[in-house]
Amino acid sequence: MFGQHGQRALGTLFSMLRRPQRTELSEFQKGQIVALSDRYSHREIGRQLRIPHSTVSAFLNRYADRENHDNLHHTGRPRKTTLSDDHYLIRSAESDTGQPLAQLRLDTNIGASEQTIRRRLRETNIKKYKAVNRPLLTKKQIAARLKWAREHRNWSLEQWRRVLWSDETMVKNQNDPRPKLVFRRPNKREKYDPKNVQPKSGYGGASQMVWGCFIGDKLGPILFVDTSITKEVYIGMLADSLLPFIDILHADGQENIIFQQDNATPHSSPVTRKWLEDEAKKHGFSIMQWPPNSPDLNPIEHLWSHLKRELHRRYPDTWQLKGSPETIRCILKERIHKIWWDIGPEVLKRLIESMPDRVRAVLDARGNVTEY
Repeated sequence: MFGQHGQRALGTLFSMLRRPQRTELSEFQKGQIVALSDRYSHREIGRQLRIPHSTVSAFLNRYADRENHDNLHHTGRPRKTTLSDDHYLIRSAESDTGQPLAQLRLDTNIGASEQTIRRRLRETNIKKYKAVNRPLLTKKQIAARLKWAREHRNWSLEQWRRVLWSDETMVKNQNDPRPKLVFRRPNKREKYDPKNVQPKSGYGGASQMVWGCFIGDKLGPILFVDTSITKEVYIGMLADSLLPFIDILHADGQENIIFQQDNATPHSSPVTRKWLEDEAKKHGFSIMQWPPNSPDLNPIEHLWSHLKRELHRRYPDTWQLKGSPETIRCILKERIHKIWWDIGPEVLKRLIESMPDRVRAVLDARGNVTEY
């Protein structure tokens, strides 16, 4: 009935009819594949879902690359990097986070431009950010912080309310901690437009050293220090300000007071330690053993930040005060004193309630730096 050529053509037509047409995976199928991918091989997933394992593999590769289910329209220029290139870029960027983009391009040597590399990293939410400032911790310090956190992991808020937190800070009239955020386009003309610039005073300015303390929701005394803090000066500060405050707390019914201080040299000298131990017996308080280099565990650090923000918010002219350093310090003292005693108990309460989270953060970081 058919000639040789006719039979060959008919066979080709039948094979084309038998060949399954390429169809896109449904959203339900995509979800099934992702759910099974943690437990089964691509071939086994294909067998269970009756989908070619090559389709399963292709979809999971796309999913790992783009982290979503969407199909791409295959138009425009092809990608300059392969999936393997992209993974290599990500590993290289994460292994040395401080390297410049140009160095990353040279080291990876995948034949892509800096712009392409930047785009590939941004596809996985990796961008260049300003590094946060945190203390440089040694292995010994990390171990000590972790030990302290483990010892205090189960402390209740009632126990934290018995800690008398103390610290010093330097307040500078020209250091406004509030960044000025402006709306502008990313060009130099608008960047340096006077309305978009945070001005600096032409005067030298001044700074004032401050010591303070608090316990629970009660503020302690604030002390202005006009000299370098030696061990002798520090002992005098505690004798004049700390001990009378502790006596008042006892008179108000406060019990089991625990005095906290950091390990600054004037605080940790043998002379200071011996004096504190003697006074602790006389005035009925204990001394907390504090881990080294741990401002993130001391809530008074955030109280100082609050005070400095309030200083510039309530007195916007602080950054441009004029006069001699002595004159500026007198104005600073007056303003700081007012702001300190205006701090409400709710601010202190929130700081104490943050202590379990601070301890947990050190545990999670295995003793290393935290977000606090």
